[in-house]
Amino acid sequence: MSFLAFFFAAVILAITPGPGIAYVVARTVAGGRSEGLASCFGTGIGGMLHVLAAALGLSLIVAQSAVAFNMVKYLGAAYLVYLGIRLLVSKKQDLSVKPVASQGVRRALFEGIVVEALNVKTALFFLAFLPQFVSPGEPLVPQLVLLGSICVALNTLVDVMAVFASDRLLKSDAARTARARLLTRVSGVTMLGLGAYLALARREA
Repeated sequence: MSFLAFFFAAVILAITPGPGIAYVVARTVAGGRSEGLASCFGTGIGGMLHVLAAALGLSLIVAQSAVAFNMVKYLGAAYLVYLGIRLLVSKKQDLSVKPVASQGVRRALFEGIVVEALNVKTALFFLAFLPQFVSPGEPLVPQLVLLGSICVALNTLVDVMAVFASDRLLKSDAARTARARLLTRVSGVTMLGLGAYLALARREA
């Protein structure tokens, strides 16, 4: 798979509204821009923990068996298809900003790390998404860390933009919901098509 295909998919997934954006916006509303930015960097650090765990775990799998790693890639493609279908059939996109108490910059940073590090869905996504774009002839761990770092950087950038734009985002619930619904559909189509293409391409190989 080309790097451009990976980057396109990563960008689409990063800009899709979800709980992460709602969380940093809520933190911004509660404690201001500095607390919101701290939470962004906290979730970024938590995301990198998932990337490192995925890289080490997948490297152990491929060291044991190339067949097992190929099975992981197939299962990952199937999981992407599942996520795409789930997004497409979802009827409600909940981006409500739930009230939270101001806790200070350090606490916001720490809480962001913990919240993301304990997010099982993030772990599953990296295990499914990253192996699809590695080159078998190159060292595995550096590739996984690089691709994962790009995903985390894109997600953090979008979160930071959400913090700076939080006042504007909060002004119109209807407009925000409409944009979220559109981006969710685009993300669903992207994951569904990506997963199906990857699975079919390997069957032809």
